[in-house]
Amino acid sequence: MAISKKAGKKTAPKSAGVTKVAKADWKEGFKKKQAGVSDMTLLTTIDENNINTNLQKRWTVGEIYTYIGGVLISVNPFKDLGIYTDETLQKYKGKNRLEVPPHVFSIAESAYYNMNAYHENQCVIISGESGAGKTEAAKHIMQYIAAVSGGEDSSIQEIKEMVLATNPLLESFGCAKTLRNNNSSRHGKYLEIMFNTHGEPIGAQITNYLLEKGRVVGQLENERNFHIFYQFTKAASDEQREQFGLQGPDAYEYISRSNCLEVQGIDDSNDYADTLNAMGVIGLSNQEQNEIFRMLAAILWLGNVRFEEMNDGNSAISDTGITDFIAYLIEVDSAMVQKVLTSRVVETQRGGRRGSVYDVPLNPAQATAGRDALAKAIYNNLFEWIVSRINVSMKARSTSAQVIGILDIFGFEIFEDNSFEQLCINYVNEKLQQIFIELTLKTEQEEYVREQIKWNPIKYFNNKIVCDLIEERKPPGIFAALNDACATAHADPAAADNSFVQRTAMLSSNAHFEARGSQFLVRHYAGDVMYNIAGMTDKNKDALVKDLFDLVGSSGNQFLQTLFSDRPDPSSKKRPPTAGDRIKASAGALVDNLMKAQPSYIRTIKPNQNRSPTEYDTKAILHQIKYLGLQENIRVRRAGFAYRNTFEKMVERFYLLSPSTSYAGEYTWQGDAKSGCEQILKDTGIAKDEWQMGVTKAFIKNPETLFALETMRDRYWHNMAARIQRAWRNYWRYKNECARRIQRFWKNNKEALEYAKVRDYGHRVLAGRKERRRYSLLSYRRFLGDYLDVNGQNIVGSDLRSACGLGAEQATFSSKVQILVSKFGRSSKLSPRFLVVTAKAVYIAATSQKDGQIQTSLERKIPLVTIKSISMSNLRDDWLALNCNASEEGDPILHCYFKTELTANLLTLTQASISVLIGPSIEYAKKKDKKAQIQFVRDETIAKDDAYKSHAVHVPSGEPSSSTSRPAARRKPGIVRPITQGKLLRAGGPSDKGKASRPKPVAQPLPGKSAQVAAVRPTPVAPKSAPAPSTHISVPPPHKEPEAELYKAKFAFEGQEGEISLRKDDTVELVEKDENGWWLVRKDGQEGWAPNNYLELIPPKPKAAPAARSPPPRPPPPPSAPLAVAAAPIPASSASKPTVSIVSVKSLAADASAKPVAVFPGLAPSNGSAVPWKKSAVVSANGSSSSTPASSRPSSSLGVKPPPVAPKPKPVPPPVASKPSGSKPSLKPPIPTAPRPGAGVAPPKVSKPSAPAGQMDLAAALAKRAQKIADE
Repeated sequence: MAISKKAGKKTAPKSAGVTKVAKADWKEGFKKKQAGVSDMTLLTTIDENNINTNLQKRWTVGEIYTYIGGVLISVNPFKDLGIYTDETLQKYKGKNRLEVPPHVFSIAESAYYNMNAYHENQCVIISGESGAGKTEAAKHIMQYIAAVSGGEDSSIQEIKEMVLATNPLLESFGCAKTLRNNNSSRHGKYLEIMFNTHGEPIGAQITNYLLEKGRVVGQLENERNFHIFYQFTKAASDEQREQFGLQGPDAYEYISRSNCLEVQGIDDSNDYADTLNAMGVIGLSNQEQNEIFRMLAAILWLGNVRFEEMNDGNSAISDTGITDFIAYLIEVDSAMVQKVLTSRVVETQRGGRRGSVYDVPLNPAQATAGRDALAKAIYNNLFEWIVSRINVSMKARSTSAQVIGILDIFGFEIFEDNSFEQLCINYVNEKLQQIFIELTLKTEQEEYVREQIKWNPIKYFNNKIVCDLIEERKPPGIFAALNDACATAHADPAAADNSFVQRTAMLSSNAHFEARGSQFLVRHYAGDVMYNIAGMTDKNKDALVKDLFDLVGSSGNQFLQTLFSDRPDPSSKKRPPTAGDRIKASAGALVDNLMKAQPSYIRTIKPNQNRSPTEYDTKAILHQIKYLGLQENIRVRRAGFAYRNTFEKMVERFYLLSPSTSYAGEYTWQGDAKSGCEQILKDTGIAKDEWQMGVTKAFIKNPETLFALETMRDRYWHNMAARIQRAWRNYWRYKNECARRIQRFWKNNKEALEYAKVRDYGHRVLAGRKERRRYSLLSYRRFLGDYLDVNGQNIVGSDLRSACGLGAEQATFSSKVQILVSKFGRSSKLSPRFLVVTAKAVYIAATSQKDGQIQTSLERKIPLVTIKSISMSNLRDDWLALNCNASEEGDPILHCYFKTELTANLLTLTQASISVLIGPSIEYAKKKDKKAQIQFVRDETIAKDDAYKSHAVHVPSGEPSSSTSRPAARRKPGIVRPITQGKLLRAGGPSDKGKASRPKPVAQPLPGKSAQVAAVRPTPVAPKSAPAPSTHISVPPPHKEPEAELYKAKFAFEGQEGEISLRKDDTVELVEKDENGWWLVRKDGQEGWAPNNYLELIPPKPKAAPAARSPPPRPPPPPSAPLAVAAAPIPASSASKPTVSIVSVKSLAADASAKPVAVFPGLAPSNGSAVPWKKSAVVSANGSSSSTPASSRPSSSLGVKPPPVAPKPKPVPPPVASKPSGSKPSLKPPIPTAPRPGAGVAPPKVSKPSAPAGQMDLAAALAKRAQKIADE
């Protein structure tokens, strides 16, 4: 059984010729399959039934989100699906909507991305019925933006926390349970989150729309008041209960009348804690919170004030204890509270008693209405104050760049009894539907016509006629008729209602309006709604009587005074705005704000009226599909264009994608914005049917195309980053290779010099005294010292170190030797040993075999201080004796091939305190008191080395004692390898035609942007050498100019800095030849280097008769010194005194004692010192030095041409020309070329200095090149 690639699993070996089919995985059947289509523009048949079927399929399996292009359709699941976690949120971060399934997070990501990318304000419009999930969608959008918008600053984090804290706070005060929704928004809000240029939130602002304050004093059966009342009465602290006389919710008429104190899924106590926490996050002080709850308590107690009818029909307060407590809460006189609630002050405006004031008692119905009006006014103003207080806390911390708006507003409502509140709510929804139609249907089709785009028109219902029916002044609409009825019959609400009934008859001409006595019907886009006129004019007036304002004005509570700070002026004759006026103005302002931003849409659908997670009401959903216009939306989306923008914006966003419009990140298109935009779309390879060019805009059909453009743009920056990284890595590879070559050269030469020093010292010790072996005089002989690698990891060396017990001591010399061993009764003979020398002693070790194993043991240790002398013969043998102090073992007699090195090593360790005795014999102590001699006899019959027998060594003749080491062998010439290899080197060479280099275009200002001066690096132009001054005072005779050699380019060559670019068959003029294979040539007045294997000599033409030349102008007096090889530019002030430069030439040599210097391309030496290998400066006549080298190219004594140019196998040449000289000194030296002989006497010819052989030449070339680049 063999282990397969799947770790741990075993498979049977395959039988030959049998193909085994992989078994299907049963788990694949349990993978979640997509239900329906995620984007309904892909539906095969577009009708309302197919749309409903697709939504039902997805809703049944928990897929509540579906797209229509960029519009998100959301069907309320009425349960927690667990799809709003942080893990899910991260999946949508940075993704476009096609990469991930439909989700509200995708809409939030799109708005946030577009704001940052296009620098345009964004808004998210959430619409749908009450209970369809609008508030939840808005909360999740805020959750996403807070999570992805970044920002580590404490103020940014504070803004995020405040934005999220507005949800529980405004839900408590602005939401309530209705028959259709347990958390229905009874107000509208438009939250604007402000961002800085980095996309970080710096502030926010909330605009409130039409709080349903009537809910404070009355609700339908099984509905509830605002959540805060139930939270407050259930979870208030004991201190609050004591201070405000607070009791349970069932004790208060305003919140218990509808018989709904508990709601499934709502925990009022927990929500109260969240509300208090949100107040703290927003920044409400304890005093402010206490005043808010005081007002709530006052409202609750106001609802418990009951009126009883007296005999005269007037009202009286049943329990004055309640009014006394209300007076305590709002800090007014108790008697005044009772008076205001039971009577009204009336001032006559007409008749003979104009200006008379009367106290008119109220009946119980009128008194109840006055009480409710006061409660509604307090709560409405309290809610407005909370919103304004939130805005103060969330005020922008810095300048705002862009805004994302989130609209969470009440949904369309149809009840059994619909009144003024439903009219206002449905009117606002009509306005939102009108925006949707304007931006997605009507405006889009009008724009196609205006921009002359080919397009198939789509029919749709335009609800502008319904909006005009409600809001128009001429002819008067519903709001105008209400205002007129209030103005003509302001005293009696019933009379005002009757007046309004009469005025509705004038609206019957509108097909969407139908008057039915005390009711009227409006055919809204969402369905027909029957409105009840009773009480509608009074609600439209929405004004407190003067008595109630006077009551508030007499209060000692400053917070209550603040809530009613905008009390109307009683002396003003101007009619105060009605509720209809205010809602119309608010809706108009909302529309203006939304039209200034780029909208995103979320259309919410309510699947049933029972809030059931399993019931799907097909009839109700078909109705919503119809009035939301989803069918028309799909048709427009499929027939139209998903994205459009002006040519200028398109070019600004995507000019990087085309090489015709950009170069290295700069905009270079010189045509108009339209042609540039068209060029971009062509160069990106987008099919022609995917885009159209309008008059002022470009249109892109599918969002996939736009996403592809965005992906290409993102990839462009990634590619640029990769190119920069690749260039940086090439630079470091180049730098490291330079460093390695310099280090290698330095080590080789430095170590070689050190070894040579040791060898020379050994030669000096034996010089003139002892014949030498021929192999000892070879040039490559090095005194390495530790031949047995005792200091390394070698096995033999490790055994020796262990046997000798060296410990941390380092060996300075180790080698195999033979030692003369005397045996009793026998003649002495040589025996192999190991010799190790340290700074303290000489160790002699021997190997022996014991039990079949070879062991190494220390035989003798000789301290260096005991060695008095070293005895050697004067012949060419390898024998020596270490003469020690008298010892029992005697003096060791060694036969060592490295005797000279051993002797030099011992002398170095002992500071030459050991004497070296050289003679015809060696005298040694055989034992402590027994001396012996070994005689050395010259014997030419010995074929190799020497021979020992009976105290005599026979040795053949050797090299004379005066011999010195042979000179260093000349190294074999080789090719200098290129330093860099990689993708940065451009293609080209004799085998293929190189492409002509693309000239860098001039950067252009972006369309619509102010022109900016583009920083263009000037191309260096080689200035012509100034003619050298003549050495003759008189005018020389006409001189015949020698004809220059002309060459033809055999191949195209793409030059870099300092080189010249050639096209095939270009003709150039030869200026200078260099031995390294590069020639200096001139073409069209410019000079540069080119490879000589690319050039072919053009045969000279037959000479014609020379034409007469005019004599040159009279030169200045000649200098006394010889002419310079290269004349530098002479300032005008010193033209009369020309300077003469003298070229000083030295050979190059490495200094072993010099410190290593790191010299890299483009960088000066790190230690500030000069480069050790560089030519001496050119010294001028006045003593100043010039850094101009004697040759403008790195010379090479190798005498070979470089390989073909395609992989760039040459060092990068220095720049050809210096920058134009003027008042500023030139940064780069000019090419040091001698002037041509034509001004009289030809200048002296200076030969190039020859470089040392071997590696010294490479080092000189590298150092000279590095110095040139550093000087630049």
